[in-house]
Amino acid sequence: MLVVETPKDLKQHIGKTLGPSDWLVVDQAMIDKFAEATGDHQWIHVDVERAKKEMPGGRTIAHGYLTLSLVPRMAATLVTVTKRSRGINYGSNKVRFTSPVPAGSRIRLRQRIAAVDEVAGNGVRVTSEVTVEIEGQERPALIAEIMGLRYA
Repeated sequence: MLVVETPKDLKQHIGKTLGPSDWLVVDQAMIDKFAEATGDHQWIHVDVERAKKEMPGGRTIAHGYLTLSLVPRMAATLVTVTKRSRGINYGSNKVRFTSPVPAGSRIRLRQRIAAVDEVAGNGVRVTSEVTVEIEGQERPALIAEIMGLRYA
């Protein structure tokens, strides 16, 4: 866990790789809740019986955007800014879903701080290269370049 005092202190850690995070289980209940929240009920995500017959590995798979949405949760375990008023997702430059996450899989995050740029209002825009790994698989689930704003 990287601990810094202010958002601007992250500048000292450009190029540093953080992680991995702890493992996080992506179970069918989580997938179903995401489907409910987004309205994406495609059978490959929610129909367990059909997946047993028709999906490689016989399991449903998590939505790619569910995997992406879990990045902040895992990233919060990798870095703490003690004097921070707020953080805001700013966007993504690149997102690639490189391997499906079967229901019941464990995933974890590695994050590299690629850039830290000052922004108005006593904040910084942090650009991170993130990789979500799936336990037991060489190919990651997700590779992305994401940005967040952090204010003192």
